[in-house]
Amino acid sequence: MHKKLFIPGPVEVSQDVLDKMSTPMIGHRSKDASALQRGISEKLRVVFQTKEEILLSTTSGSGLMEGAIRCCTVKRAAVFSIGAFGKRWYEMALNNNVPADLFEVGFGEITDPKFVDEVLSTGRYDLITITHNETSTGIMNPVEEIAKVIKKHPNVVWCLDTVSSMAGTDIPVDELGVDICITSSQKALGLPPGLAACSFSKKAIERAKKVPFRGYYLDLLQLYEFIQKKDYQYPSTPSLSHMFALDFALDKMLEEGMDNRYKRHIEMAQYVRAWAKKYFDIFGDEKYLSNTVTTIKNTRGISVADLNKKLGERGFQIANGYGALKEKTFRIAHMAECSVSDIKELIENINQILNL
Repeated sequence: MHKKLFIPGPVEVSQDVLDKMSTPMIGHRSKDASALQRGISEKLRVVFQTKEEILLSTTSGSGLMEGAIRCCTVKRAAVFSIGAFGKRWYEMALNNNVPADLFEVGFGEITDPKFVDEVLSTGRYDLITITHNETSTGIMNPVEEIAKVIKKHPNVVWCLDTVSSMAGTDIPVDELGVDICITSSQKALGLPPGLAACSFSKKAIERAKKVPFRGYYLDLLQLYEFIQKKDYQYPSTPSLSHMFALDFALDKMLEEGMDNRYKRHIEMAQYVRAWAKKYFDIFGDEKYLSNTVTTIKNTRGISVADLNKKLGERGFQIANGYGALKEKTFRIAHMAECSVSDIKELIENINQILNL
């Protein structure tokens, strides 16, 4: 039996999008491939709210994260982490011999904009990484406030991980001043995993030119320069199946309207939060809750694993807590093509199982 996914990736993918994955192949050096990839970039610029170039990568979001920190750090990277996925930037830096320092906060907390200012004011750093939406804790960083601080340091390249939030909440990339904004297919975009995308600012382009060893497959400057010369074709063979599906999904997204999409995500989040407050409690600082995933404190001491097993028998799946938060919390994702009625159906089944 298929389990309907309410986990923070991979998400439930609608059948019409899945069907597009089986579109017959075309040559990846053909004019049709150029038109497909150019069209995707144009549509993604609307979603990202940017005039900068969009780069596509046949990787997960982690691929572009690694490419960003390796390609655009000359002096030293300041990595700010609010959970498991923020720390991944730091591990990538270390494993690519990129000088970096890690600035962590406790689970459920945000990155304090004042602290960002203090760190950048030292002048030691020329690149900063921020996680917008941390799925391990259900916390969304206040990027509007962080942006004001980063703008005071114009020589710093800003990399923002919006893997689990882009297309699920309003992120005005150019207005914020983000240089490399990264997302991937299996979250709020509503596709199977395997494709990532990022914006790539002129500042990031100029910085990358100063970095001598940028790798090969994940060299963002090479990707940028290649698509300029080759009319949106890529150096290595891309996943055309993902491209067909993404092109179609973006048409659906823009037809829905981005403001309507953001509103739908907030309505789902509010429904889950209200239920969580009534029967459990919400994890983390309630002023900064994610619009795409809610992390719930297991105040009743239930077996989350048993709950998920029983949900599975009914055709649903939620997520246990991540890492040290396993069984202490559980997570319900509400993103992509998920609707309020889908969320209500899930919650009704949880209530029945737990006799709430």
